[in-house]
Amino acid sequence: QVQLVESGGGLVQAGGSLRLSCAASGNFFSINTMGWYRQAPGKQRELVAAITSGGTTNYDDSVKGRFTVSRDNAKNTVYLQMSSLKPEDTAAYLCNADVKNSWGGRWSGYWGRGTQVTVSS
Repeated sequence: QVQLVESGGGLVQAGGSLRLSCAASGNFFSINTMGWYRQAPGKQRELVAAITSGGTTNYDDSVKGRFTVSRDNAKNTVYLQMSSLKPEDTAAYLCNADVKNSWGGRWSGYWGRGTQVTVSS
């Protein structure tokens, strides 16, 4: 079983910064892509940023130039540095990871429970 635990959310004023962390733990063989999604009330969940085990990154256009995703493979942890935050960034931010539980196993997606980010104007 794999657990993803997010931390670092909170309340911040517009223009401020926050850093989110997501640590994976449990019994698994390998982690490929790790990413951050967000979901605001009444809206669909959307990809914010993702990073492969090799360091290739992908960002939603709305956060390019403001957010930076990074990871520490040794710690099985992914980070999201968020700067120049806007009220429209307010949402629950959830961590996702593609995990292989054994050498010959298949990749499966896991989710954390999320951390709330609230940006006040």
